[in-house]
Amino acid sequence: MALARLHGGPLDGQILPLDNTDRDSMIVPYGATQVIYRRGTEATNTGQGDGPTEVGFWFAESSDDITPNDD
Repeated sequence: MALARLHGGPLDGQILPLDNTDRDSMIVPYGATQVIYRRGTEATNTGQGDGPTEVGFWFAESSDDITPNDD
């Protein structure tokens, strides 16, 4: 199991399952729009017994303007 750690943007700090550690970007739904995160680091924790593999992704853009919700 690999994990994507998201940095910046509306999903900052979220950790998502990652099916392929070779991915260069992730498109993630966010409300009625989508946000794009680009790979920023190489995979870490890739050895036996050191926990799940992690890859850092940084916010790049959104498909629409993101506005805070008053809820």
